[in-house]
Amino acid sequence: MPPALLRVIALAASVTIMPSRPTAAADMVPRVIFDTDITGDCDDVLALAMCHTLADRGACNLLAVTISKDNALTGPFVDAVNTFYGRPEVPIGVTRDPDAQRRQSKYLSVVETGPYPHDLRSNDEADEAVTLLRRVLAAEEDGSVTIISVGTATNLAGLLRSPPDAASPLAGPALVRRKVALLGIMAGSFADPPGGKPHLEANVINHVAAMQFVAETWPDEVPVHWSGFEIGMALPYPRASIAHDYGYAPRHIVRDAYLAHSGPAHDRPCWDQSSVLDAVFPGRGYFSLSQPGRVAFDPDGRTRFARAADGQGRDRHLVLEAGQVARALEAIVQLSSQPPARCAEPR
Repeated sequence: MPPALLRVIALAASVTIMPSRPTAAADMVPRVIFDTDITGDCDDVLALAMCHTLADRGACNLLAVTISKDNALTGPFVDAVNTFYGRPEVPIGVTRDPDAQRRQSKYLSVVETGPYPHDLRSNDEADEAVTLLRRVLAAEEDGSVTIISVGTATNLAGLLRSPPDAASPLAGPALVRRKVALLGIMAGSFADPPGGKPHLEANVINHVAAMQFVAETWPDEVPVHWSGFEIGMALPYPRASIAHDYGYAPRHIVRDAYLAHSGPAHDRPCWDQSSVLDAVFPGRGYFSLSQPGRVAFDPDGRTRFARAADGQGRDRHLVLEAGQVARALEAIVQLSSQPPARCAEPR
């Protein structure tokens, strides 16, 4: 059994498991904003594919995609993915925060070299991410939006700092408090080995100040589900799926991105996909949840979780028990690789 999975099982035995619960009305389909740092790792691409499949199935509505890292090809690439999955109209916001991490990519260039239609030719043509977040939130019903964040917290911190504007008279925290039902975030590490060196998770250390600010100031009334490093490590995406499950299209942007990043002989951990699965299906038992508490981050990026003595708290982190691994991974594979309902024709 992989060491990462052993650590997850040990963690599950050491916490009191609380059942997942929907945060909105049972008949309300989550209205999703997907916030991603889609540059370095390819798990963001598969997570975005999952969002589209879930929308195809009627399990969510994909309202917008915002991007938290700085690379000139992020907007065009996301537009190409959205177009491939039949949703070219989904608005895209890119960070223009001078403190955002600039990141090279092994796979974004497939938008230039591959046969993938897209209308967004430059990030200069895209909305600014925080402006888009405010506009989309303001237009939705109260308590109806699920934000899934699978990158640095640059855009979330910007949202919390944002003043009233033409979209809404509410400042950022009040707007979040009114409109957001759940934040699902891939960040942190909650299963460090006893006595071992703590893992400094990438989404935290790539912009520690932003993640600290979000952990400290996110409204207490809006629950947060944290998917830690250990969850993705226990869910390796099978290379056989990349080899066989995407052949329904002569060229597939998800497969191309995965191969450009990881090659054909690697099972890439499903870090970001875990947050999508939990956030859209928080009551389906794919994961368990820790007791409520509070997440905080040290200046070096170390994750700290303090249980709430009274059983009340904004934050819970995902716990993956041994019996949940196969089911969660199968769901991720099927939702990543399902053919689009409206697949765009390659050029």
